[in-house]
Amino acid sequence: MFTGIVTDVGRIIDTRVAGDLRARIATHYDVGGIDIGASIACDGVCLTVVALGSEPEGWFDVEISAETVSKTNLGNWRPGKRVNLERALKVGDELGGHIVSGHVDGLAEVVGVRPEGGSLRVTFRAPEALAKFIAPKGSVALNGTSLTVNEVSGAEFGVNLIPHTQEVTTWGEVAVGDRVNLEVDTMARYVARLREYD
Repeated sequence: MFTGIVTDVGRIIDTRVAGDLRARIATHYDVGGIDIGASIACDGVCLTVVALGSEPEGWFDVEISAETVSKTNLGNWRPGKRVNLERALKVGDELGGHIVSGHVDGLAEVVGVRPEGGSLRVTFRAPEALAKFIAPKGSVALNGTSLTVNEVSGAEFGVNLIPHTQEVTTWGEVAVGDRVNLEVDTMARYVARLREYD
């Protein structure tokens, strides 16, 4: 379980296919405090740590199944790519964003980026099947970042990225055409499901 509050920006060191896709990610986390088997959200995808090391810098390895590759943008990872990271929530931690499972629902496409004051207004197009779960002033997780939806028009929705978010995540690099990992709010999913039985 996660909150969508990014706590590190990692960097892909290497990827290789060995049955599943395996990636090595450089991190500023103290790898001495990470256990094999720990869950880390990587661009919003809950992945299991399978190896750790500290030379020449701190790093951890994850394995990514074909199912995950098919539903996310992780198949596009290349050495040097920066990724949003979040350690799993611990009992007693501050819940600063919203409850995020790390189970990506699909990919949203960036269809507009424009400055608005010091912020960026970014417009996304969600897959039609997921659009009904996105509501104004609701929450979404995009590449692992908990964001508030400003407006919705059909399958398109907009968010504001304040300067702080741009600085401490990969969102400062956003561009039209990017495909980002989208996880809809769990409560919205259950409310929509219950309405099917009204």
